[in-house]
Amino acid sequence: MTRPPTAAQRRVVDAADPVTGRLKGTEAQLAALVKRGLAFRHPRPPHDHFLTPAGHRLREAGPTAPPPPPAPADRTGVFTARIGGEEEDVPKPGPARVREVRSAWQGLLELRRMTNPDGATDRPCGWERTHLVQAAALALEAGGHRPEGPGSPGYRVRATPQPEAVAVHLPDTEALRACAATLEEAGWQVGEHTEPRTRARYLLASPRRA
Repeated sequence: MTRPPTAAQRRVVDAADPVTGRLKGTEAQLAALVKRGLAFRHPRPPHDHFLTPAGHRLREAGPTAPPPPPAPADRTGVFTARIGGEEEDVPKPGPARVREVRSAWQGLLELRRMTNPDGATDRPCGWERTHLVQAAALALEAGGHRPEGPGSPGYRVRATPQPEAVAVHLPDTEALRACAATLEEAGWQVGEHTEPRTRARYLLASPRRA
């Protein structure tokens, strides 16, 4: 990167899709970000621009100005992975949500292909390792599992004190093991554990490295 991006270019970086890193901006802004090593132009049509690993690091360092208040995903068009247990601003289930999840998962696979050194899509990429809860939740929802909602049992994905590990909770043991199989297929290492006090079973999942 030859010099810091301008405020306008930084806004383009901050507004990148949180999953795929896809950029929207003027041709001049996108070309300047490519020149600075923060973006690249996809070789296949429609030749969209995406953040490079350096661009992702810049974006994750924080925006230059406070972001606007979050709005429900179904009004903004911004995809949000469901981690389970949400009570407000939750996307409604249905065909539209299925399409959003499918599109987000395909975008994540493309991000793996573009950012993993060997182009592998069968194991998590750097973005997933810095967004563990959202990445695991997306893999589960894309695999057809239902997140926990008001009055509706389902999975809950939560952060843990362990590095690069999330916990997946689900009261039904059979459904919990189905979640384990989905995560393993998505490139995660999964182990089943028991809570010492409640004796409830849960999963501990980490992104596979090789």
